[in-house]
Amino acid sequence: MTVPMKPSRTGSAHPSPATTTAAPVAPPVVPGEPSAPALHSPVIGWFDEHARDLPWRRREAGAWGVMVSEFMLQQTPVNRVLPVYEQWMARWPRPADLALEAPGEAVRAWGRLGYPRRALRLHGAAAAIAERHGGDVPADHAQLLALPGIGEYTAAAVASFAYGQRHPVLDTNVRRVLARAVTGVQYPPNATTAAERRLARELLPEDEPTAARWAAASMELGALVCTARNESCHRCPIAALCAWQLAGKPEHDGPPRRGQTYAGTDRQVRGRLLAVLREAHGPVPQSALDRVWHEPVQRARALDGLVSDGLVEPLADGRYRLPLT
Repeated sequence: MTVPMKPSRTGSAHPSPATTTAAPVAPPVVPGEPSAPALHSPVIGWFDEHARDLPWRRREAGAWGVMVSEFMLQQTPVNRVLPVYEQWMARWPRPADLALEAPGEAVRAWGRLGYPRRALRLHGAAAAIAERHGGDVPADHAQLLALPGIGEYTAAAVASFAYGQRHPVLDTNVRRVLARAVTGVQYPPNATTAAERRLARELLPEDEPTAARWAAASMELGALVCTARNESCHRCPIAALCAWQLAGKPEHDGPPRRGQTYAGTDRQVRGRLLAVLREAHGPVPQSALDRVWHEPVQRARALDGLVSDGLVEPLADGRYRLPLT
């Protein structure tokens, strides 16, 4: 979850473009069939008033700060990201600073954010930026997409939030807002569809600064108001236009998907094994890892997975460490 740079911005969370333009005046609309401009003006106006002040939304964060936040915010709430982000940026204020470190240091600094392969991918992207782009996060969307670990969403988010460009930015929050406001369904499909991408492109404002603000504003609206559960329609700036609201908020799509259970899973075992390695100042023996989980088969499977993912490096003497290369 970052906005186009304004002095500051807000969980899926991001900054604001360096310049902003007034949102277009909304024309009359047919109830239940909101036009793009009719949505833009109230949502952007709401965002200007209610956007959270998050560090990656501030001008000084730069494109690197936006990129770091986007990696960290994947499947992770803002309150958990904030302290790790601040420490990360203090230690590695530029991509080249991170690129000079061993990949294992990125994994160590990732702490308990979860899904630590994101740390390796961010390190790989930093190394590529240092090598190919002189240490500056590229502004070109195609060059962003060519970086290791950067997918469709992240490239669009960095281009929009850091550089104020015109790209559809489709995270879960935006998809939910569009599903309800425009298509009249409670939840979007499990995976992003071609129809959703087409709709997002059609809804983009024509000028770049407003498009970037719209991307940030619709994301924030989904994070704070149009939430998966207990949505606050009374606070929504487009409630009167929302197709789902006007249809009586039908619930035929089923309940929102529940998060995966963590206790007792391989993910929990992996996390405990990595915690031992993060806290160690050097390689650790197998016996130190054996103590963190009682079930040997699951423990071995989790450790093998960490090795396969490049998060842990086995040594010839039977010890393990975070990766150096």
